[in-house]
Amino acid sequence: MNIAVCIKQVPSTETRITVSPQTNFVDLKDVEWVISPYDEYALEEALRIREKFTGTVTAFSFGPERVKSALKTALATGADNAVWISDQGLAANDPFVTARILAAALKQGGPSATPFDLTLCGTKAIDDDMGYVGIAVAEFLDLPHVSSVTRFELSEDRQRAKVHREIEGATEIIETSLPAVIMAQKGLNEPRYSTLRGMMLAGRKPIPELKLADLGLNPETLKPLTRVLRATLPPERKAGRIIEAPSPQEAVHELVRALREEAKVI
Repeated sequence: MNIAVCIKQVPSTETRITVSPQTNFVDLKDVEWVISPYDEYALEEALRIREKFTGTVTAFSFGPERVKSALKTALATGADNAVWISDQGLAANDPFVTARILAAALKQGGPSATPFDLTLCGTKAIDDDMGYVGIAVAEFLDLPHVSSVTRFELSEDRQRAKVHREIEGATEIIETSLPAVIMAQKGLNEPRYSTLRGMMLAGRKPIPELKLADLGLNPETLKPLTRVLRATLPPERKAGRIIEAPSPQEAVHELVRALREEAKVI
């Protein structure tokens, strides 16, 4: 099978996020960048499918040159190929624009121009939390899609897939034809770690660069549908209050009074 995986580079959850007072945007100077965890589930599922049915896995990422490090990680983890789509200074934070560009790259197929049988991506990215790009990619490619997938079963003839997805209070089972776009959710699998051998091999693999012109796209026509006006950190949490009382019963009485009269939550 010829499988594509779309990955996004995002700030690590361990990075301390700050907002620049000069720009009112997130200060990216000291950010540690990683592959979005949901995209890691997508990559792992692609590798498992390849191991069972054979084929190739190609990772795609759109953004500035730093995203090549995320693609190197994908190669070290087991992807066969990686493609970097240069943003060429284009703002990469609009999901509509990102989806158009990824779809144009996916239409070209893998390194041998072979059409993709399956495209995998995370159900959302942990930085903007929009959950929009995978759906829009499927729309641009005129393909079926399923989001929030926690189980993936490929038919023996590789023409159809049965997937489980989370809905409120239940699990929905959907059968779809292939090719399709599948958006991975937490619980789909347990991503593997890169190996030392994988890292060494990844260091020698070329990562071709695609520019917008290579995709037949003009930056002037890629108008974003959304614009981030400013970023703010959530307000600091107030210090906790310790209730002291002569007995547990009186402590409970005071706690209930404070919740009702002061916090007004009951």
